[in-house]
Amino acid sequence: MTIGSGMLLLLLLPFCGSARAHNGDLTVRPTCKPGFSEEDYTALISQNIMEGQKLLKVKFSDCPGKNGIWFETNNLDFKVRTDGTIYAARQVQIPLKQTVFMVTAWDRQTLERWETMVRLLVGEKTQHNGHKQQKGKKNASTDFAPQPSDTLIPWRQPQNSNGLRRQKRDWVIPPINVPENSRGPFPQQLVRIRSDKDSEIHIRYSITGVGADQPPMEVFSIDPVSGRMYVTRPMDREERASYHLRAHAVDMNGNKVENPIDLYIYVIDMNDNRPEFINQVYNGSVDEGSKPGTYVMTVTANDADDSTTANGMVRYRIVTQTPQSPSQNMFTINSETGDIVTVAAGLDREKVQQYTVIVQATDMEGNLNYGLSNTATAIITVTDVNDNPPEFTASTYSGEVPENRVEVVVANLTVMDRDQPHSPNWNAVYRIISGDPSGHFTIRTDPVTNEGMVTVVKAVDYEMNRAFMLTVMVSNQAPLASGIQMSFQSTAGVTISVTDINEAPYFPTNHKLIRLEEGVPTGTALTTFSAVDPDRFMQQAVRYSKLSDPANWLNINATNGQITTAAVLDRESVYIKNNVYEATFLAADNGIPPASGTGTLQIYLIDINDNAPELLPKEAQICEKPNLNVINITAADADIDPNVGPFVFELPSVPSAVRKNWTITRLNGDYAQLSLRIMYLEAGMYDVPIVVTDSGNPPLYNTSIIKVKVCPCDENGDCTTIGAVAAAGLGTGAIIAILICIIILLTMVLLFVVWMKRREKERHTKQLLIDPEDDVRDNILKYDEEGGGEEDQDYDLSQLQQPETMDHVLNKAPGVRRVDERPIGAEPQYPIRPVIPHPGDIGDFINEGLRAADNDPTAPPYDSLLVFDYEGSGSTAGSVSSLNSSSSGDQDYDYLNDWGPRFKKLADMYGGGEED
Repeated sequence: MTIGSGMLLLLLLPFCGSARAHNGDLTVRPTCKPGFSEEDYTALISQNIMEGQKLLKVKFSDCPGKNGIWFETNNLDFKVRTDGTIYAARQVQIPLKQTVFMVTAWDRQTLERWETMVRLLVGEKTQHNGHKQQKGKKNASTDFAPQPSDTLIPWRQPQNSNGLRRQKRDWVIPPINVPENSRGPFPQQLVRIRSDKDSEIHIRYSITGVGADQPPMEVFSIDPVSGRMYVTRPMDREERASYHLRAHAVDMNGNKVENPIDLYIYVIDMNDNRPEFINQVYNGSVDEGSKPGTYVMTVTANDADDSTTANGMVRYRIVTQTPQSPSQNMFTINSETGDIVTVAAGLDREKVQQYTVIVQATDMEGNLNYGLSNTATAIITVTDVNDNPPEFTASTYSGEVPENRVEVVVANLTVMDRDQPHSPNWNAVYRIISGDPSGHFTIRTDPVTNEGMVTVVKAVDYEMNRAFMLTVMVSNQAPLASGIQMSFQSTAGVTISVTDINEAPYFPTNHKLIRLEEGVPTGTALTTFSAVDPDRFMQQAVRYSKLSDPANWLNINATNGQITTAAVLDRESVYIKNNVYEATFLAADNGIPPASGTGTLQIYLIDINDNAPELLPKEAQICEKPNLNVINITAADADIDPNVGPFVFELPSVPSAVRKNWTITRLNGDYAQLSLRIMYLEAGMYDVPIVVTDSGNPPLYNTSIIKVKVCPCDENGDCTTIGAVAAAGLGTGAIIAILICIIILLTMVLLFVVWMKRREKERHTKQLLIDPEDDVRDNILKYDEEGGGEEDQDYDLSQLQQPETMDHVLNKAPGVRRVDERPIGAEPQYPIRPVIPHPGDIGDFINEGLRAADNDPTAPPYDSLLVFDYEGSGSTAGSVSSLNSSSSGDQDYDYLNDWGPRFKKLADMYGGGEED
C-alpha cells in the first residue's frame, strides 16, 4: 500500500481481532462472525431534520441460523428499524457541526451485543454513505475521501487533475470505542499511529492528555517506535466515560515531524450496575375510600449505567402486596416514573390500616431475562376519614344532682366511634338539644375516654325544678365524609333528678337601711329584720340572734326578728361611720344539719343639737400693752350642719373685770378676735371666760376658759424671755436667786475637774524604785497570762523550789538590792510613803535600778529594766525571785525542756550545756 509523502496514518486494528493486516492489505478471515459491516458510519445531513426522515442504513452481518437481532441507539432523537435504517424519532435541530451516537445490536437468545458508531455531519450537500468506500475510491460529493477501515489519513495533500497541490486540511478522526470491564489480557492494542516519513527518518511517537501523562496516569500507552497504542487496564465508564488524547510524532532530535492529532476514546457502557433505590423503605399514605387512580407516592431508583442506553433505563413493577385484602391488586405503579396509584376501590382503614408493597426496579427497560434488578419496600398507610359517625352506647342515661351545687358531674355518656382514636374524626363533641332552657348544664368531653360528662354549671333549685329531661346529640370535631349520614344513635336522652337539701335562711333585703334621729330612748322598736327559709317543703322554724353589734346598742327578738334599742344611739360615737351604724344578725333553722344565713342592718342616724360648742384655742399669749397683737378664736362642735355655726362669742358680765380688761371682735360666723380693752395689763397668766353659742334649734351654749399669758414684748411684738418668765409667775428676786445657784453649780464642777486632773498627774509621777524601808507590797499587779491556776497544772511545783542557799542575796549591799527579789526575813512594818517624791530623784531611781540589774549575775539576759513586785506568801511554788540562777549548782534542769514552750526560756537558761 503506497502512501503519499507527509502523511500520518492511523491504523485501526479491530478490537475483536476479526481482521488482520498482511503485506499492507486488509485480509478478512473467511470464518462467519456476526457483527456490523463497519465500525463506524458517516453521513452528511442538513441542520434541521424532520420527524421520520431516513438518515442512513447500517448493515449487520448475521450468520446462518441466527435470528432475533434487534437494534437500539443511545440517542433518544434517533431510532433504528429492524432492517438497520436509522431515522429521526422527532424533529431535530443539530446544534453543532456534527452529532455522534452509538447503535447496538442485540441477540435475543444469547444476549450477545455488537456496537457501531454513527457520525452525522452538517454540510451543504447531504450524501448517505451506507458503507465504507473501497480503497482508492473517492466520494465526489465531498472534499474528502474515506479510507479503508484499518487506515485513516488525517492529513492529505492530493493533487488535482492539473497536477497542482491542493491546500492541506485536517480530517476528523473517528472516536475509538473501548468496552468497559474487559478481561484482557493487558495491554490490549487499540490503534497504530504511523507517519509516512518513517521510511526516511526515525520517528518517535507519544501521546499526552488525561489517562496518559495526566491523572489517572498510564491508562493508555504507546510504543514510541511502532506507534501502537494500548489500553493497560480495564475501563470503568462510571468512573470516566471518555478520554481526549493527542498523538505526537517527532524525530530523534525532538523536532516535530507531523502536527499532533486528537484522539477521542469512548468507554462503551456495559450493564454492570444494578438499579439502586434512594431509600430502602418508602412511606406513603392514602385516604380510605379513595377512588381508583388516586396518587399515593413515588419511588425512585437510580442506575449508574448510561441512562441513554438500555443499561440505565429503569422500569418498575410491584412484586407483592400484603395483605391482599380486599383485592390482591389494590395498587399499581407507573413503570417509568415510579408513581404508585390506587387501582381498585375498597380501601377501609377500619379493616386494613396498612399495606406493605414490594417494588422491583429492573434496568434494560425492565427486561427480566437479562436486566439487573433491585427491590424496595413501600409502606402505605390508609389514613382515616370521618366515615363513621359516633353513636351512643345507650338510648337513655340518668343522673342525680343536689340542689345549689355547681361543677358536679351528674352523668357520663359513652359513645362508640370506629374512626382513628384521638383524631378529629374520633373526638366527640356533645351538645344539649332541648330540656335545659336556663343553661344549668353543659357536656364536656373526656380527652382520654371520649365520654361526655354532664356537668352542672348553674345551680339548680329543688323548689323550682325537681327533674330535668335532656336531649343530647354527639358529633365529631371533623365533619363527616361526603356521602356519610348521621346515625339515629347519635342522639340520646338524659334524665337528671334534683335532690332537696337544707338551704340556709336568707334575708330578702340585705343590707337593710333605716333612718332615725339619734338619741331615741332605750327599748324603742326600730324595725323587723326577718329572714325567709327557701325550703318550702320542710316544716322548719327560724331563730334569730346577734352576730355583730359593736356598740351593743340593739336587741333582736329570737322568734320574729324585731329590732329594739338597748341603749341610746349617739351619732357622735366612734362606732358611727358616715352617720351610719352597722349591725349583723344571724338567722338559723332547725334542719338536719342546721343552716344559717346572715343579714346586715344599717341605721342612718339623723343629727340633733345635743353637743355644745367648744372654744379653740385653750391657751394664748398677748402683749401687756395693746397693739396689733390679738388672739384669734373659733369654736368646734361635734354636731353637723345646721346644728353648728355660725357661732356667737360673748364675754360674761361676771366677773366684771373680764369685760373691763378684754373685748371680743367678731370676724365672721366661725371666728372672732380677743384683745385688751385697757392700755396696760400687768404681765401674768389670766383665765378669760368666753360664752360660745351655736345655731342649733334650740341653740346650745358653753362657757369656755382660755388661758391668756400677758407678757412684755419687744419692738416686733414678741414676748421677751424675762417677760415670759415673769408672765409665768416668778418675781425678779426669784430670777436672781436661780441665776446665782446656776453659777455656784458650774464653779463646783470646774473645781472637781481640776482636782481630778491633779490627782491623775500625781499618779503618773510615782517613784519607780524605792528603798527597802519604803517598800509597801500591797499592790495588785496584772500580768499578761497567769495560766489556769496552780491547782489546774500537772507540773511538779516542788521542782521550782530553790535548792541552793541564798547567802549571796543576804550578803548584798542594801543599796543595790533589786526590788523584784523577795524580802529576806520577817516582813518589816513599812512607813508611810511620801505622797510626792522629789522630781529630781526620778532619774537617780532609774539609774540605780539599771545598775543593780547590770551587776546581778543571776539576772536574765534582757536589755530592758524588769520590775516585779512581791505578791505575798501562801503559794506552794514560792517566788520566782527565790530561784538560784547560779550555774555552779549540781541540780539537773534538763526536764524543763519537756514542759513545753512556756518554760523554753528557763530551759535555755538552766538546762543548757556549759558555755564556751
